[in-house]
Amino acid sequence: MTDRQQQLLDDLNLIEDAQERLTIVVDRARKLPPLPDTQRTDAHRVPGCVSQVWLVGELRDGRCHFRCDADGPLVKGLVALLCDFFSHTAPADILAADTDPLAALDLLKNLSPTRRNGLAAVRAAIKRFAHDHSAA
Repeated sequence: MTDRQQQLLDDLNLIEDAQERLTIVVDRARKLPPLPDTQRTDAHRVPGCVSQVWLVGELRDGRCHFRCDADGPLVKGLVALLCDFFSHTAPADILAADTDPLAALDLLKNLSPTRRNGLAAVRAAIKRFAHDHSAA
């Protein structure tokens, strides 16, 4: 885990109550601009999510950068946290990462199995992007 990733977890873990932590994550995502319609396409839609989730990855200066959108505030907040956690990271580091920031922040326990499966699909899409760009 990079120092930046650890700092993100440490900052959010300062909030002792997991429900409050989740509220902060959702509030942060509400401030994010939505993806433009040109990126809210099937090409960027994450399969396996019940909610509509779009994930856009870019490789800049050898590091992955992710942006997202979703049709609900809770899902957008959780996906945005995953994007924030894995952005600014080299593809090889994403592939080697075994940390699930949502689990590390105790944000998964109150989610439905369907929602947890959708978030796993987002993590898989992030890893797939990193894999596809690991030799770039």
